[in-house]
Amino acid sequence: MTTRQSPNAPRHDAMIAFDAVACVRGGNVLFEDLSFAVCEGGALLVSGPNGAGKSSLLRLAAGLLDPVAGRISRSATTALTDERAALDPEQSVARALGWWARLDGAPDGAVDAALATLGCTHLAPVPVRLLSTGQRKRAALARTIASGAALWLLDEPANGLDADAIPLLEAAIARHRAAGGAVMVATHIALALPDAQRVALGAAVPA
Repeated sequence: MTTRQSPNAPRHDAMIAFDAVACVRGGNVLFEDLSFAVCEGGALLVSGPNGAGKSSLLRLAAGLLDPVAGRISRSATTALTDERAALDPEQSVARALGWWARLDGAPDGAVDAALATLGCTHLAPVPVRLLSTGQRKRAALARTIASGAALWLLDEPANGLDADAIPLLEAAIARHRAAGGAVMVATHIALALPDAQRVALGAAVPA
């Protein structure tokens, strides 16, 4: 069992706030009594070894899991990027991303802009099933960028990216924050996140 608590108490103006949250997966307590708040322009960096609950924390933030204790408050739309790209493998990248963009109510041109942001406009006509690991990650990140969500939840977003793509991701995050958005990032790869809050989860627990 691991317990880590940020010194930042939940705030009423937060996009998302955890208040004494506990998470249990497979009968194991991953963390408990976890409190923090992420406001406009903010960033939260989640660190810890494999199995400590980083992905679970982001899935709690996305509303895909329920805490066993505590409360999570959200006042912003969220978009999650994780290992599941959730893109139709038989569609082109542009069509697969367009389906999600329409579902999210994104404006016209959002997909094109997101692909350009990540330097992968050339992938638009390519079938998703033909993408390499790094290209698939760029497409998954483009889905989050195109969504128009105020709070990005990024689980290991740099995994699979080449050296040219990481600065593009960092720049996209910086622009999003400057425009009033916020990010929560779980990563083993160093990313530039100025003034980010940090939540360090503890030792891995047995599966």
